[in-house]
Formats: sequence, C-alpha cells, structure tokens
Amino acid sequence: MTSHLPGAIGVSRLSVYDTTAPDGLHGGTPHMHLTCSEGYVVIAGEGRVQTLSGEGYRETPLQAGTVAWFRPGTIHRLVNDDGLQLVVLMQNSGLPEAGDAVLTFPVDTLGDPDAYRAAATLPAGADLAPAYRRRDLAVTGFLAMRAAGPGAFTEFCRAAAALVAPRLGDWRQRWETGALEVALETGRQLDALEKSDLTHLAGGGIEVLPQPTESGKHGMCGLLSTYIPEGDQ
Repeated sequence: MTSHLPGAIGVSRLSVYDTTAPDGLHGGTPHMHLTCSEGYVVIAGEGRVQTLSGEGYRETPLQAGTVAWFRPGTIHRLVNDDGLQLVVLMQNSGLPEAGDAVLTFPVDTLGDPDAYRAAATLPAGADLAPAYRRRDLAVTGFLAMRAAGPGAFTEFCRAAAALVAPRLGDWRQRWETGALEVALETGRQLDALEKSDLTHLAGGGIEVLPQPTESGKHGMCGLLSTYIPEGDQ
C-alpha cells in the first residue's frame, strides 16, 4: 500500500502574513474549500480567523494551544495580531493547497475564468508583492460580500462551483488513491482480525520526514512549509 500520513491528511507549518490588507488588518487571503475540511493547531502568537458560511459571519480568537477546524463551504481569513504561526491539517492529502480553494475575488473576476486564473496565479520567484496583491483583491471581494448579505454568499458558492468543475476528475482520483483507500484498508484490517489473520501486523514500522518537503512557499495565508510523503507527491 502507498504510504500516506495518518488518515491521508496533509500537514503544513504556516507563518501567517503580517502585512496590511485594505481594511487595515494584517493577515492572509480569504478563500473557500469545496470538498475538504481544514484544521488549525496554533503553535505561537495570537490572531483570529474570520469565517463566512451558511451560519453567517463569525470571528474566532486564536492563541497558542487553540485547535480550530471548519467544514467545506466555509470562507476563512486568518488575521495575524502578533506572530501567528499554525500547524495546518488538510483533508484529502492536502488538496486544499493543491487546488481545492476559490479565492473571494470581486464578482466581475469570479465570473470570468480567465480573469480569475490570471488573478489567482502567482509568478515564480521569491517576490512576495504578487501574493500581497492577490490577498488584497480577495479581501476587497470578501468585504463586499459580507456587506451585501446572505445572497452574495450564495452567489459566490455558485461561481466557485463553476470554476472548479473542470478539475473534479483529478480531485476524485486524489481522493480515491488517498483518503478513500486508507479508509478501505482499515476495513480490510478489521476483517482480517475477525478471522484471526495477523498478516498486516508484520508490515508495521516507522516513516519519517525529517524536514519539510518544501519551505517558503507563498501560500494563500502566509509562508508555508509543507510535509509531503512519497505517496502524495
């Protein structure tokens, strides 16, 4: 069986952006995942996560020791009040950082796939200015959506679903070979134990990623250090 992290999750360490967005707050890019849950384990600093969903708008404080998570359909924006650092847990082998994310750009950009792609794609290189411009455009759309009310959130969901539709086949393959396969393997192990078959226990052992697979990536909410096992590469 291909090796995955437990549960076929993705793990990253995130240092949240500390530059100023259009509303005067420091932090990341608001966005939504359509098929994946995501969780935060706060390891340093203080901040907040702003969320907008079918439950409405909420703001949740974050400090060292906090664990917070949210389901698909939750727009989220990290606010960095003081050195906020997280370990991020992502469903489906890290799919949220590998495609399952739609940024809250203004409606004219969301409705044009070419314009959306141009605004969302960062050029190669170490310059953070394009990441901040992308963040600022998404914050502008997020603030407008909040002000417009529930109908604007519903329209965003429709636009987001249309944008990701061409990629669903690739996402399904990632799920089938990752999270689904891991869950099915547990079922096979339970079946084996019920028959007193201990064969799978002979395959135990430890695997280690001593350092991040990739460091300093310009993520949506900050600088990412990602841990990617061979089975997810």
